[in-house]
Amino acid sequence: MTVRCVTHASFTITRQWKASPARVFAAFADENKKKLWFGGGDAWEPLGHSFDFRVGGREQESGRFKQSGVVSSFDCVYLDIVENERIIYSYTMHLDDRKISVSQACIELRPEGSGTKFVLTEYGDYLDGYDDAGSREHGTNFLMDTLARTLEA
Repeated sequence: MTVRCVTHASFTITRQWKASPARVFAAFADENKKKLWFGGGDAWEPLGHSFDFRVGGREQESGRFKQSGVVSSFDCVYLDIVENERIIYSYTMHLDDRKISVSQACIELRPEGSGTKFVLTEYGDYLDGYDDAGSREHGTNFLMDTLARTLEA
């Protein structure tokens, strides 16, 4: 019998980038630009993808980790978008057929000098004994490192 429980966690990631808020926003809003940095990298075999960046739109991404064979699925709904300023979305994550979390994230883009102060705050509900142990924050930092390299190119 599955024990039903929820563990709550949150984190904030702050970065300073030389790129303008419009350029950082485009890295999230433009499907081709997002493909440059969002995903599992070389350890990942893509299985499915959809992208509808608008309030009420959905983005879905799934793939198999090559080493373990585990399928990871990301299913996102955009709740609030203010061009070049803010993106708020909610998403679920699955590992194989198991729903492991439901989260809400807010991205804020603030002009600072000739660049952007980037602030991402995420609130996660981890389900039924799934022990995140900080891996979501670690994974999000990995994605932001990849995005930073994309913005610098």
